[in-house]
Amino acid sequence: MATLEIKDLHASVDTDEGAKEILKGVNLTIKSGETHAIMGPNGSGKSTLSYAIAGHPKYQVTSGEVLLDGENVLGMSVDERARAGLFLAMQYPVEVPGVSMSNFLRTAATAVRGEAPKLRHWVKEVKEEMGKLEISQEFAERSVNEGFSGGEKKRHEILQLALLKPKFAILDETDSGLDVDALRVVSEGVNAYKASSEVGVMLITHYTRILRHITPDFVHVFAGGKIVESGGKELADELEEHGYVKYTGKTEPAAV
Repeated sequence: MATLEIKDLHASVDTDEGAKEILKGVNLTIKSGETHAIMGPNGSGKSTLSYAIAGHPKYQVTSGEVLLDGENVLGMSVDERARAGLFLAMQYPVEVPGVSMSNFLRTAATAVRGEAPKLRHWVKEVKEEMGKLEISQEFAERSVNEGFSGGEKKRHEILQLALLKPKFAILDETDSGLDVDALRVVSEGVNAYKASSEVGVMLITHYTRILRHITPDFVHVFAGGKIVESGGKELADELEEHGYVKYTGKTEPAAV
């Protein structure tokens, strides 16, 4: 069983006025097979948490630890973190013109697995996973995310998840910009991978609608750069009814 431990994590971002602290002492432990939903209002620092764990250079960790099976990943490069078993599905996946999805996926799988997958088996594996996510085979030869709709980009993020098989998946507002059908397909993809593995999931979201498809074991309220309350699915139901005003002092729309 793998464990991801976040201990008293502080992180800042550079602004025109100087460094601004965003994360202010985050503590969280995720174990294999668990799904943790991180919910909070816009601007609370949820995405900063995901990027700090993944190693985005824009965010500077000033103190604290992120331990993967006891090893501090903060001393690793971005690619080393991926090989160690961390995966980030970004809220806004980037476009990579000139690099086909098929080449990108096989190169990534080779880096993570330590050797190039045998071509015959790889082609079969990719086709199967694309079929589950209702992705047309033509997308394999298109440039990474170039000209993709929001839903298509998110489906390809989950395709990467299924093929790279990480120990821990951080899904940063995967439901953002998805219509009802795309949300269903993407959620089913996450659930299918969870059912076939012991992956631990950190599901970052502003709304509760994705939690109707992906059932969390734990729900955490994120406000002011840290986790301020934790509970079960009932906590998400409370947020849906009352919003985040209890935690922020500001009126927020209900999380629907």
